[in-house]
Amino acid sequence: MWKHEVKSSVKDEGLIEKRREQMIKGAVKLFKEKGFHRATTREIAKAAGFSIGTLYEYIGTKEDVLYLVCDNIYNEVNARLSLLTTDDGTLTSLKSAISTYYRLIDDMSDEFVVMYQESKSLPKNALQYVFEKEMKMVALFENILSACVKSGELRIAEKDITTVAHHVVVQGQMWAFRRWALRQHHTIDEYIRIQTDLILKGMES
Repeated sequence: MWKHEVKSSVKDEGLIEKRREQMIKGAVKLFKEKGFHRATTREIAKAAGFSIGTLYEYIGTKEDVLYLVCDNIYNEVNARLSLLTTDDGTLTSLKSAISTYYRLIDDMSDEFVVMYQESKSLPKNALQYVFEKEMKMVALFENILSACVKSGELRIAEKDITTVAHHVVVQGQMWAFRRWALRQHHTIDEYIRIQTDLILKGMES
């Protein structure tokens, strides 16, 4: 998979990671309030807590910041889901994966909203990389669902597994986009229970 390279003139990897974490945090808030195109690099630097000169030691363009926001989400998804047992073909594993993913969305709601609203502004190659990472996230749930079908825990036609996996992912993302309304009625625990019940309805053998 081709990966977009964000160049830095700084050689200290630990410092690069720290500064980019600050950058991501500041940029997410700024992009959510103003949108990617209206936000300036000077404003991004200020939101991150350092000067415009320091900002350009860690990125080359404003688009690099948006790319870092997107990449950070997928890295966190992989980090959290990789800790789970996902190949034993049990509904317990599927429910655990759904819960873990939806709680991540609750933790990173602003990041998800910014990514899906603004990723179209990325350069073509960087956008393609984001799409590929999105499909890898869907593939994680495809693998879990396939294991459950093989074990007899779920009844899904093989040709439908990919669609169901997309459904799982999208229903989680709805919490980010509709949380302003959903939180008036449900906690994240209740939302997870409702969505898990809806997803599993009619698929259990």
